[in-house]
Amino acid sequence: MELDYAKIDPELLPALEDFPALDLDRGNIEKMRKILAEQPAPESPLKLIEETLTAISDGIETPVFLFKKTERTNQPAIIWIHGGGYIFGSAYDERARVISDFCDCTVISVEYRLAPEHPFPAGIEDCMAVLKWVNANSKSLGINPAKLAIAGASAGAGMAAGVALMNRDTIDIPLCFQLLLYPMLDNLHATPSGQYTNHPVWKRSTSFNAWEMYLNGTPGDKASEYAAPSRAKSLKGLPPTYISVGSEDLFRDEDISFGQRLIRDEVPCEIAVFPGMYHAGEGFAPAAKVSQRLNQSFLVALNDALN
Repeated sequence: MELDYAKIDPELLPALEDFPALDLDRGNIEKMRKILAEQPAPESPLKLIEETLTAISDGIETPVFLFKKTERTNQPAIIWIHGGGYIFGSAYDERARVISDFCDCTVISVEYRLAPEHPFPAGIEDCMAVLKWVNANSKSLGINPAKLAIAGASAGAGMAAGVALMNRDTIDIPLCFQLLLYPMLDNLHATPSGQYTNHPVWKRSTSFNAWEMYLNGTPGDKASEYAAPSRAKSLKGLPPTYISVGSEDLFRDEDISFGQRLIRDEVPCEIAVFPGMYHAGEGFAPAAKVSQRLNQSFLVALNDALN
């Protein structure tokens, strides 16, 4: 099936002329990483305190970027996991900086290992190690361990959901919130929105290739729930959650379903579906009205949870 582009918000369409849907596979991942890395980043107006640190826990050393707006002590904090299909992207992420500025909080952005060189569970092990490190070093980091959240976008949101599940099942460090922006949750895309082949930006074939690289194969419904949280049998005991997704996103129905399951399992959850929005469209057309609503919605929800 093919998506009808007439459903896309008109303010979001021009950006697609400069950024067609990605075609990614094992054969071209290095080339695509280079092309994406060479894209000039817009200059940020934000002035933040920034540090580059190494989180060390369980014998794992993970680089992190730390962003904060002020030096106030006992700050709320967020572990941020960047997107990129589990196969590209950087922890030096402007959205992490925006969150730190808006919420006046510390954001610890994780430079986790990427597939296919480091398939699951490498990335989630890095994120879990950072969670343990942050919890153990909260005083020296100047953060309030009672106000610690986890967040991410796209694959980073999928990994954040996996970390929340793994944390619940193992060490159970208290998390006050999880923020999941259009999370990549289902390696099967076995939903109505998952059947369209021509989604903008992140299409079905590319997503399946990314999952194959991340999972180092195609385990189907036998995939670990920590890799593909849609596989989780129970969502009980997870932190309060905010989920956003666009109506024209490949992930729409898996994200809505995950939110509905959280509610059924008695986890407070806000689900926001933005009409006419494709995957990460607010990043390509930030001036569009729907983009501004999306950004304002999740920032306010996060700020309410932290402050």
